[in-house]
Amino acid sequence: MNVQKKKRGELIVLSGPSGVGKSTVIAELLSERSDIHFSVSFTTRSPRVGEADGVNYNFVTREEFERMIAGDELLEYAEYVGNYYGTSLKVIQEKLDKGIDVLLDIEVQGAAKVRQKCPEAVFIFIMPPSFEELSRRLHRRNTDSEEVIADRLTKAQQECRQIPQYDYLVVNDTVTAAAHEIIAILTAEGCRVKNRTHLIEGV
Repeated sequence: MNVQKKKRGELIVLSGPSGVGKSTVIAELLSERSDIHFSVSFTTRSPRVGEADGVNYNFVTREEFERMIAGDELLEYAEYVGNYYGTSLKVIQEKLDKGIDVLLDIEVQGAAKVRQKCPEAVFIFIMPPSFEELSRRLHRRNTDSEEVIADRLTKAQQECRQIPQYDYLVVNDTVTAAAHEIIAILTAEGCRVKNRTHLIEGV
């Protein structure tokens, strides 16, 4: 058998409510799986303290984002709490065509759009151990007013109703355990026959 790189990368979609700890889990995941490309989303919201342009998000103006929508440059986009978020189609296709796995961190609206265009993608939802814990995490961030936190908690309950649309559910009780569960999911997905046809060609 000829062991070589797979012909096409896997598109991995990660969703979860604001404050669930997606960014921290993703950082842990990427520290152990450096072969995954993390797609940096575009957004019109302002950077939070410690966030860097091109690392956490590509921060653009509303006008620039709407130009990208008009130019059909986005795989998906959605408006969330008054700001646009979206994913570049070109960058993702280039990576997938080279056999590189691509990870998207997007909310449920965007994930639904990706599901329509890329039903073969792997969809993973991260949820908190409880809504009480999610409330504690949002308050601990100390970045939002009580009104915004209340909105985020309401939104989180709505988002969790979409869990049946996902392939996998990961509970972020501890970051390390959540990251390891996602790694196990990706390992299993990589072992699917459709992802290993290059190993049996000519057998």
